[in-house]
Amino acid sequence: MSRIPRRLPRRTLAALPAALLLALVPTSASAYPNPGVVNGDIVVHDPTMIRSTSGQYLLYSTGEGLQLRTSTDRTAFGRSGNAFTTKPSWWKNYSSASDPWAPDISYRSGKYLMYYAVSSFGSNTSAIGLATSTTGQAGSWSDYGIVYTSNSSSDYNAIDPNLFVDDDGKWWLSFGSWWTGIKMIRVDPTTGKQYAGDTARRSLASRPTGTKAVEAPSIVKRNGYYYLFASYDTCCAGTSSTYKIKVGRATSVTGPYYDRNGVNMRSNGGTPVMESHGRYIGPGGQSILADSDGDLLVYHYYDGQANGTPKLGVNLLNWSSGWPVAY
Repeated sequence: MSRIPRRLPRRTLAALPAALLLALVPTSASAYPNPGVVNGDIVVHDPTMIRSTSGQYLLYSTGEGLQLRTSTDRTAFGRSGNAFTTKPSWWKNYSSASDPWAPDISYRSGKYLMYYAVSSFGSNTSAIGLATSTTGQAGSWSDYGIVYTSNSSSDYNAIDPNLFVDDDGKWWLSFGSWWTGIKMIRVDPTTGKQYAGDTARRSLASRPTGTKAVEAPSIVKRNGYYYLFASYDTCCAGTSSTYKIKVGRATSVTGPYYDRNGVNMRSNGGTPVMESHGRYIGPGGQSILADSDGDLLVYHYYDGQANGTPKLGVNLLNWSSGWPVAY
C-alpha cells in the first residue's frame, strides 16, 4: 500500500528519460508537490525521523525535552513522550528556557545517537549536545554533554547539527544558522565528539551579502555526489515565514558545494527543492530518511489553513536527473 501520495507512480518516474525528468523540476512555487498524507499528532518543528530496528518509525522534534512521536505505517503518528525527562544541568548555560532544539537521530554500531542544540532565539551563545540510547524510545536517552559551542564573539552559531558518516568511515558534523553560515567539523567515532586529529572548522554555505539566513544542514551521498540540503530565509513566523529548502552538491564531503547553475553555496547558491505553495507555507527544518521505498524529505511547514501552525511534511525524492526532486 502506498504511504506517500504520488503524482506519478515511483516506477514511472524511474523509467522517464533524463530530459523529460528535467521538466519535473519546479520552475515556480506552484509546481511543488503537496506533502504526503500524514495524520494524528503532526504538530512538529524541526523533525528528524528514523526507522528503528523493530520497524517502528521514531520522529523526534523540537520542544519539551525533544518530543517523540511514533508510527507503524509512516502515516498515523502518536505522541510517545520526550527524549529527556530530566534536563541536564548544563542546558541552563545556553538557554533560560532549557529547551533543546533541532534533534538529529541516527543509528550507529548498535545504538541510537541524537545530536541536538541548546540556545535562545536570535542568540549565538549556543551548544550542540549528544545523547545515546539502546532503544531510541522516550526517556531512554543518556546525555553525553557538550560537543561544540559558540558564543557572542563567534562568527558562527552552534545549532542545527547533522551527522554524516562517509564511505571511508569518517564522521562529520555539519551545523549552523545565520552569522557566517553552515559549518562542519570532523567527529571521532569513538566519542561522538570533535576529532582531536582534525580540529578545523570548515565553511559549507553562507550568504555574504544581504540576509544571512541559511541554516539546518542535512548531508547525504548519492550516485557519487555529496548533497547539502539547507533551509533558507525566515522560520518561526507562522504564515509570515519565508523558509524554503535548497540543495547543492560536491565531489568531497567538505565541499565546495555548487547548485544546479554552478553557483557556490558559500556565495548564496542553492537549487530550490521545496518552497511555499498554497496552504503549505515556509517548508524547512528538513532531514533525509533513506527508507525501503526511497529517500524521504522530512520537514515542517506552516499551515495557512490553521493559523500558521507548524505541521509535519513528508515527500519522496527522485534522483534520476542528478538532483533531488520532491514528489
